[in-house]
Amino acid sequence: MLPEYQTILIATDLTPNSEQAFKHAVALARRFDARVYLLHVVPEIDASVRGYVSTIMGKGSLDKFEVEHEEKARVEIRQELETFVREELGGHPEAMARIAGVDVVHGHPVAGILREADRVRADLIVVGSRHRRRLQQILDTDHAMQVLHGAACAVAVAAGIARRSRCPAAPRRFG
Repeated sequence: MLPEYQTILIATDLTPNSEQAFKHAVALARRFDARVYLLHVVPEIDASVRGYVSTIMGKGSLDKFEVEHEEKARVEIRQELETFVREELGGHPEAMARIAGVDVVHGHPVAGILREADRVRADLIVVGSRHRRRLQQILDTDHAMQVLHGAACAVAVAAGIARRSRCPAAPRRFG
């Protein structure tokens, strides 16, 4: 029996490759009459960076700074993603109606994607690939590959570098 996808999770890191993954996810959602959830995971600060910054700012100051700015960053990224979806799907109300949710969470990107996939009961996760070097693939440091190996559902990796992106905040590198 062929798979029937009802719920598709698209994980975006706000790069041009994520825009390509979004397009693939929407095309699949149309084909299977599925719902689409869009997710961005704001990664945690690396422990070595945290230690260095805490030394300079003071532990309490860094914690306070994170608390004060984390929610603001989430709201801004969510608004950028919602604007991106409206711009990308504006002429396609049937595709726009398939967007069931846009969420921004904080944590490790792979764990966040897998947790959200479980929460929405995704049948398919769609991620972009950054075309990591072979050594990174061997060391399994590519998030797309880690999602592929850890997911309880199907995973589609949309490879291919977009030439020009309308994806919000495309120059930013998260995760």
